[in-house]
Amino acid sequence: MSETSDPELGHRILLIEDNAGDARLVALMLDDAADGLFELQHVDRLEAAWERLPGTGCVLVDLSLPDADGLEAVERLQLLAPELPIIVITGRDDLGIAVEALQKGAQDYLIKGRVDGQLLTRALRYAIERKRAEIALAHQALHDPLTGLPNRALFVDRLEQALVRNARRSSTIAVLFVDLDRFKVVNDSLGHAAGDRVLTGLGERLSAVLRPGDTVARFGGDEFTVLCTDLEDEKEAFAIAERIAGALATPYDLEGAAVVLTASIGIALATADHPSAQSLIRNADAAMYRAKEHGRARWLLFDEAIHKRAVQRLETEVALRRSLDDGDFRLHYQPVVHADGDLVGFEALVRWQHPSRGLVAPAGFIPLAEETGLVERLGAWVLDEACAQARRWLDHPSSGRPLMMSVNVSARQLRSLSMADQVVAALRSCALPPGDLCLEITESALIEDIDATVEALEALHSIGVLLAVDDFGTGYTTLKNLKRFPIDIIKVDAGFVSGLGRDRGDAAITMAVIRLAHALGMTTVAEGVETQEQLELLRTLGCDLVQGYHLGGPLPADEALSRWRIPAGVGR
Repeated sequence: MSETSDPELGHRILLIEDNAGDARLVALMLDDAADGLFELQHVDRLEAAWERLPGTGCVLVDLSLPDADGLEAVERLQLLAPELPIIVITGRDDLGIAVEALQKGAQDYLIKGRVDGQLLTRALRYAIERKRAEIALAHQALHDPLTGLPNRALFVDRLEQALVRNARRSSTIAVLFVDLDRFKVVNDSLGHAAGDRVLTGLGERLSAVLRPGDTVARFGGDEFTVLCTDLEDEKEAFAIAERIAGALATPYDLEGAAVVLTASIGIALATADHPSAQSLIRNADAAMYRAKEHGRARWLLFDEAIHKRAVQRLETEVALRRSLDDGDFRLHYQPVVHADGDLVGFEALVRWQHPSRGLVAPAGFIPLAEETGLVERLGAWVLDEACAQARRWLDHPSSGRPLMMSVNVSARQLRSLSMADQVVAALRSCALPPGDLCLEITESALIEDIDATVEALEALHSIGVLLAVDDFGTGYTTLKNLKRFPIDIIKVDAGFVSGLGRDRGDAAITMAVIRLAHALGMTTVAEGVETQEQLELLRTLGCDLVQGYHLGGPLPADEALSRWRIPAGVGR
């Protein structure tokens, strides 16, 4: 027989059959029915099949061979060539054996004497197509669809196999956890299509600098993992990290712009203390986060100090979750004052009443809350409590007039689909007028996704609440985008206010921000006012409102009120 010219249909079939008469019968059946679709090759024992397997499309195997009896032939074929479809053709009419053969990987089980050419041809075609589909599905399940690289599941599997092999050797295994720095800026500024091109390009660059046999996988998002085996020592792992960093130095051409990205890399080495793949990945991940904290664009080897920090972080997360359930958070209120000295309102600032560490400031837990997603739950509590407190002040006869209550909103909260509903519910629960509530969003949060930000802000603004840009001047908001945002208040970052009277640049920037805000019909608030000199300069520059320790620091509700001669107890 000859192979067909159609590559989609032509397959070489290997028949493993020790009975020459049966082998001749199979050949005749295929000649008669297959019409040249298959090229049949024949061997009479299993050992003779090994050299014929490359290029074979399907294997027909008898269960009574001189060197393999029963299902041993199926098992050995499946072990050595798992990608090949196998069809058993035997004289054994045994349902139990047939089921077991299929369980061991055979595609079909045919009984000699009950097979004709058409049935055999159909069985071969179905077996080949089923195996092709199985391989495609297996590849999809184990590879990232965007980059084509192994995914997390395949990476973990290869690492587990490497650890088993390494138990019998003295070489070093390293896992490198690679995370792009500020990748979100690319997605938000140039679009997700550009971000996808970066990820695909990074996968190609990583593959190009690794050794044959190393594995690079897309672990998720902008995170990649690298498995290096048979290293002589840790220095080889360091050299690979340097090559990865060097591969990133070439700019990406995105939308006509040359964009240079960096990565933070964590390295973990397999030792007797790392019995599992997951622990090794976890340690590399912890080292990566520590490298990012050190300033990005660097690599770091996991050590005991990082381990202790990772354990502390986990303990903090557990305590944070427990405290959310137990109500261990408090609100302190910092006054927001008109430049002429009149009280305008308060900013609600959350504190954590930690069971052993005492009162913890936001810097000690908010970053972790944002990373773990707990910030949404915490933010909802802050919103409800702050609105209720504002209502209590509004109801007290000594307050005299409404006081603005400012509440910080994270980027995650802002883009939550339920944010507007949460605000409405918080206002209704205590009958607080919407105009008494001001939601503060940092400038960096506003620019993460401009279109989504505008949509979220417009939904909130339609409720009637005030909206403020916090830490203005520290991000990259363009005038075009600022004009799109329905903002009422701009808060000048404390970093500029602190330089007033000493730094002409800070004074110029502060004045420019104030003028810009006024030109757009917005109110200005200067944060971080520490001295009388700063206050006087801000008055001269025309700043509307001020806030800082010179006017009053964050205090519990009753103390904050008494500072402004409102009787203690109103906030209780």
